[in-house]
Order: sequence, then C-alpha cells, then structure tokens
Amino acid sequence: MLRYAIIFLLIALVAGVLGFGAIAGTAATIARVLFVVFLVLFGVTLLTGRKRGP
Repeated sequence: MLRYAIIFLLIALVAGVLGFGAIAGTAATIARVLFVVFLVLFGVTLLTGRKRGP
C-alpha cells in the first residue's frame, strides 16, 4: 500500500511539473488517502501484534 502511495506521489509530481494540474491534484489526493490508510493499518497491526502471547 505504501508502494502505491509513493507511485501516485511521483505521478503527481511529474504531472505538476509538466503542467497537468487536474491530474496532479487527483494523483496527490489518491496518494494522501493511500498513505492515511497505510498508517491506520500499520497502527492496527502494531496494537494487535503486541497483545499476542508467546
């Protein structure tokens, strides 16, 4: 999931440099959403991983 967020961030940066504002905005929004989902899933994994016993 983090890989996809980075890919969309790179697409947004390239589109922004080339002057495609709408594509850059959309790709940046998708990257932001994917990064937040990654952070939430990462946090849940950390919390549930600590509760398991040996």
